[in-house]
Amino acid sequence: MRIFNKHLRLQDVTIVYFTALAALMVILVASYQAPTNTVEVSRSKSNPSTPVPHLPMPFRVPLDPRGELQLAWNISYADQEVYMQLRVTELRHGVVLGMSDRGELNNADLVVLWDSGTKSYFGDAWSDSTGHVSLDSQQDYKLIEAKQKTDGFYLLFKRPFSTCDPRDYVIEEGTVHIIYGFLDQPLSSLEQLNLSRIHTGVQRVLMLRSDTPPPTLPPDVQTLDVIAPNVIIPNQETTYWCFIQKLPENMQKNHIVMYEAVITSGNEAIVHHMEVFECSPDIHDVPDYSGSCDDKMKPGKLNRCRHVLAAWAMGAEALYYPPDAGLPMGGPGSSRFLRLEVHYHNPLLISGRRDSSGIRLHFTPSLRRYDAGIMELGLVYTPIMAIPPKQHTFYLSGYCTSKCTQTALPPGGIYVFASQLHTHLAGRGVRTVLVRGGKELEVVREDQHFSTHYQCNYWCVLCLTLQGDILITKCTYNTEDRSKPTVGGFGIMEEMCVNYLHYYPRTQLELCKSHVDPGYLQKYFNFINRFHGNDQCVCGEVSVTEQFSQLQWDTFTGEVLDSLYNTAPISMHCNQSTAVLFPGEWDKQPVPVVTAVLEKPRYPCEGGALPTSRPPTPPT
Repeated sequence: MRIFNKHLRLQDVTIVYFTALAALMVILVASYQAPTNTVEVSRSKSNPSTPVPHLPMPFRVPLDPRGELQLAWNISYADQEVYMQLRVTELRHGVVLGMSDRGELNNADLVVLWDSGTKSYFGDAWSDSTGHVSLDSQQDYKLIEAKQKTDGFYLLFKRPFSTCDPRDYVIEEGTVHIIYGFLDQPLSSLEQLNLSRIHTGVQRVLMLRSDTPPPTLPPDVQTLDVIAPNVIIPNQETTYWCFIQKLPENMQKNHIVMYEAVITSGNEAIVHHMEVFECSPDIHDVPDYSGSCDDKMKPGKLNRCRHVLAAWAMGAEALYYPPDAGLPMGGPGSSRFLRLEVHYHNPLLISGRRDSSGIRLHFTPSLRRYDAGIMELGLVYTPIMAIPPKQHTFYLSGYCTSKCTQTALPPGGIYVFASQLHTHLAGRGVRTVLVRGGKELEVVREDQHFSTHYQCNYWCVLCLTLQGDILITKCTYNTEDRSKPTVGGFGIMEEMCVNYLHYYPRTQLELCKSHVDPGYLQKYFNFINRFHGNDQCVCGEVSVTEQFSQLQWDTFTGEVLDSLYNTAPISMHCNQSTAVLFPGEWDKQPVPVVTAVLEKPRYPCEGGALPTSRPPTPPT
């Protein structure tokens, strides 16, 4: 009897054990099949709990080179939200869309659509330092609609500019690095996903755009297409193609009032950026040319075609001039030769693709009140300004001083309405600020996620710059992958710090830039060499580039260079359009002093409120 009772107890324990195990399996399976904090997706129906708004999607860009994935979006500045629409030509088992500081797969803010083999789910997620994906406990991406259409599968969703979730990306003005990926097999759990194991890519967009309706063009507007002549795109990753186009003989002065890109259908993901330059007016004949801009056999006169008339980069919209201004083209003192430059980015090495992309100039013979101009701010292209190696963050600043603006600007000042930022490969951020009376008054333009692969024109809120104002352009660099110093210059592995300002009325001030005084830099070389026990300094006997390369680079060497750039006198280049300095003394000028800096605006979840987008205000 005792033995029989013992067997009963073992049976009870066994039953309880297997019952608990079965319950655990049910819980685990349920967690895989019905993830918490996610939305189950039907491929044919809208989310019934959310009314589907009829939103226009004015901004769009292809994400992958084949055009299988397209992102379109709209902006609500009133609600501080971005509405996004993702179209997938052929949806297999899911898709990943995300944002990160530089397009990295790790530490990214993600939204994921995936299927478990029987059902599909939509959720807000994030990746860790290894690319491993997890659902976010705070679901800030809100699904509005998921629908299969004849041309692909559409996802419509939204999220705030800022969520105050430390794992989420803050959508700000300037470049946004978009990452994407395709899922080729089902996932029983999103935690099985690692971004490093799927096909991914990066695209860059200007997400926050002006919500101001574009102005109406005048009735007598004409168009000129400056386009590539049926070019066969080379089957190499990077190509710069140059083409010379002539304006009509004796063309009268006109005003360009708008320009836009013309992209050959099917090449939207390959045409990366384009520029139209006017040649120097003192060159009376420029040979016909259509070929690589880097060809050693190209005509030498192409190098004299550097005056920018128009610039476009992937994702940029048309640029409209303010109602009272236009960019001069034609007439006395101008050239009838234009140079088109197209950058083809062909990472898949596609062969045989023909292209006739370019820029369409909209111009009118009815001249407006003001000629518009383009002014160059920042640093002079010189090795005097350098960045130490192995730097996570290093800053260089270029100055347009009060002395130069007092000398060169008209009494009523100028109105800045757009800008184009530029650095080379080490650049990570650019910021131009207007200083008046020692105080930062306004950020003219800022992009702290800047990429040399995405350099489009940016609209600014109309900014009045007066005589005596200071414009400071500060660039952020990263040289962690470099073992030698990076000097300023024209080469892609050298560096620049530039902001091209579009403004009116046009003045003779073409360039307002600076660099540290060369004599003080030589004192730096002397000091650092003696500090490291090198009494045989060859300072002044070899080039500045060679002197930088001979330094012993450590933390101290870099910190002293940073201090030099921030305190030593500067040489100003306050140049007229003829490349001649304005009259005055421009060497050994003091670094402008800023006594008060602007605070960064805060989002509502941070206890602040960002201003809504507003159109430029024309001058009175």
